[in-house]
Amino acid sequence: MPASPAWLSEGAPHVWRPYCQMKTAPAPLTVARTEGCRIVLEDGRELVDGIASWWTACHGYNHPHIRQAVEAQLARAPHVMFGGLAHEPAYRLASRLAALLPGELDHVFFAESGSVSVEIAMKMALQYWINRGVAGRTKFLAFLGGYHGDTLATMTVCDPEEGMHSLFAGVMPAQPVVALPVNAASEAALDALLAERGQEIAAMIVEPRVQGAGGMLFHDDEVLRRLRRLADRHDVLLIFDEIFVGFGRTGDLFACTGSGVTPDIVTLSKALTGGTLPLSAAIASRRIFEAFWSDDPGAALMHGPTYMANPLACAAANASLDIFETGQWRADVARIAEGLEAGLAPCRAAPGVVDVRVRGAIGVVEFDRPVAVGALCAGFAQEGVWIRPMGKVVYLTPPYPISEGELAQLTGAVCKVVGANG
Repeated sequence: MPASPAWLSEGAPHVWRPYCQMKTAPAPLTVARTEGCRIVLEDGRELVDGIASWWTACHGYNHPHIRQAVEAQLARAPHVMFGGLAHEPAYRLASRLAALLPGELDHVFFAESGSVSVEIAMKMALQYWINRGVAGRTKFLAFLGGYHGDTLATMTVCDPEEGMHSLFAGVMPAQPVVALPVNAASEAALDALLAERGQEIAAMIVEPRVQGAGGMLFHDDEVLRRLRRLADRHDVLLIFDEIFVGFGRTGDLFACTGSGVTPDIVTLSKALTGGTLPLSAAIASRRIFEAFWSDDPGAALMHGPTYMANPLACAAANASLDIFETGQWRADVARIAEGLEAGLAPCRAAPGVVDVRVRGAIGVVEFDRPVAVGALCAGFAQEGVWIRPMGKVVYLTPPYPISEGELAQLTGAVCKVVGANG
């Protein structure tokens, strides 16, 4: 084995890594650079990235159009505060997002991370009712299998049993977390709950089509139609968390456009900048925004992240939208879906596998118990791919431009390693 680079050994005692017990976790792989759909390690190995760096690098790494846009913006103004100042990249991006989203989702509030955008959406929903003079709407209704972030408020709307945050039970106010209305019986149960408790619920929040970090759980668009009907019937707001599925991952640019269901607020992040810089947005309908439009300063949304609407990030996001406008991503996602269906099918016979499923550019192999993340990651790296399982699933969410050979390498590695470690 080659020696560890000096920066790793010198920095390791000081870096707190995510999602791992640092006393026992294997050392991380050391990255020298990225290119296309590959991560190049310090030792010269190249790994095909099967998860697009947590679903962000949808166009692959170092896309020349995004790089040029960021370089040009860096020369002009890398950052200015958004309080009292305006700049072209943010205003143009807001206009473009509003044009792409359905209905009256016209009002864009920028932040830096997905978790924060969900917190902002929750804050918008709470203050919407306060500004309208409605008291008691302080709860959020969320769904089993859901994940919406790691900050304190977002932890309360994650699945309390299957999620990562059971340790914090009781720290924050408990929220009602129930089953998705996948059939008439569960719709009736949710209808009854809202009839009983609707006057205390500010909004329902859901990951449309695919619940991501909670287990890559799929549901159809009829679920979203049921949620919209129930939200309207009981006068409850509806929030779509499209941080994972937004920007083409399920085959439509946004789940809300493809499903025909328009929420009151939608959150976006992850692939918003094509995996280059942190940026997120909570985008509200005209109905929500009008509750804040007032001569009363106290009715304003008092929120403003320091790096809100960072010009570099907004420039990257505008460049990413340019790439989406070419339309090539649609053919790429369809091609990836076909490759995942065929390539992962042999995993159905692997020990412990209970399901193999594909939707758009998402492929999932689910096991009957939690998987050994470290062992599987090491096995995948030996096969020349970067895949990081979670919970009970090994999943693939590759960059859209991935080649046929690279996709086959990913699915082949999953089948081989899953069979060997079953």
